Amino acid sequence: MKNILILSVFIFSLNFVFGQKQNLPVLKSNANKLSIRENNKLSKDSWTIDFNLNPDIYITQKPNSKITFYSDIDSISFVVEKGEKYDFVVLLNGKDSAFTQIIYQKPYIETLKSASKYNTNEKRNIPNFTYQNKDDENLKKLREGFNLDSIAGNANEVSKILNLMHWIHNLIPHDGIHGNPQVKNALNMISVCKKSDIGLNCRGLATVLNECYLSLGFKSRFVVCLPKDSLGIDNDCHVINMVYAKSLNKWIYIDPTHDLYVMNEKGELLSIEEVRERLINNKPLIINPDANWNHKLSTVKEHYLYEYMAKNLYMFSCPLHSEFDTETRKKGKEIDYINLIPLEYFKQKPIIETYTDESGTTLKTYKTNNSNLFWQKPND
Repeated sequence: MKNILILSVFIFSLNFVFGQKQNLPVLKSNANKLSIRENNKLSKDSWTIDFNLNPDIYITQKPNSKITFYSDIDSISFVVEKGEKYDFVVLLNGKDSAFTQIIYQKPYIETLKSASKYNTNEKRNIPNFTYQNKDDENLKKLREGFNLDSIAGNANEVSKILNLMHWIHNLIPHDGIHGNPQVKNALNMISVCKKSDIGLNCRGLATVLNECYLSLGFKSRFVVCLPKDSLGIDNDCHVINMVYAKSLNKWIYIDPTHDLYVMNEKGELLSIEEVRERLINNKPLIINPDANWNHKLSTVKEHYLYEYMAKNLYMFSCPLHSEFDTETRKKGKEIDYINLIPLEYFKQKPIIETYTDESGTTLKTYKTNNSNLFWQKPND
């Protein structure tokens, strides 16, 4: 009797949900791409119908916006208010339906400002950061094989750091489609890209550049910049580099995907930490004028910093040991990460997470609220 009751409730629930979807507004389409107009801005063919998401969510950060979805044969509009959700069904070719939802989310810069606080007095037992010596055999092979001393040039330290970024940006295009090779070191990834005529995603580009910096004796890390994503719908992040310039006594923000660095109003180079603080405190930020994506699109500061990076500078992750072949997976290997999370983040525990993946690699992640620990300068 109990099993029958549970089954009846389950069937009722399915019928209720199905009935709800049947009663939703319908947008008919004969093509799998839709255009979206938000107020006066039209984004043509910017939405791909996805039947695997339930619902597939479109986010607006402007309250009371009029959002219109256009297909090749139909359109549907909503005026989106705070705290409300707007559901509809996209019907493709008269048979396949995709449950779609529009919601309002506060601007990323507001979310970032709410995450300004850390705890610099926190003390946790976390291993020290290490940086592989340039005399490592693999780093020597990388340096000599690509004449990186010549590429970096003979000018000052900062010029060398920027020249290496420019070189990687020009050598390997950004490619967010194909994924990175399984062997994740600079020698292999450059070789695969040349042979296959493909590029690397932002993590791959930052990995290659990081090893190039290490090969020339620079202390550097690649840093995963992450959104808050408390709604569980944003899987996007961005990976960049932080390089220590002894002449400036500070870290420098380096983005090989966009061939980009960031400055203050005086033209002084900034660190990732400083860029985040300046976004929060409404201080001026400048990017280099030649920043671009694959030499096809100029990188616009307003979108890159105040939207994309405002979202992705919420929290950070990077390996504790910056070295050649850091993230190649193999049985018996352990990769240690440290995550810097703000005090207001909704998921503080567990403080240490450990799991072993299908390759037999153990991944250990330490969490901290201490920004001073995460951004600490190298010992030498």
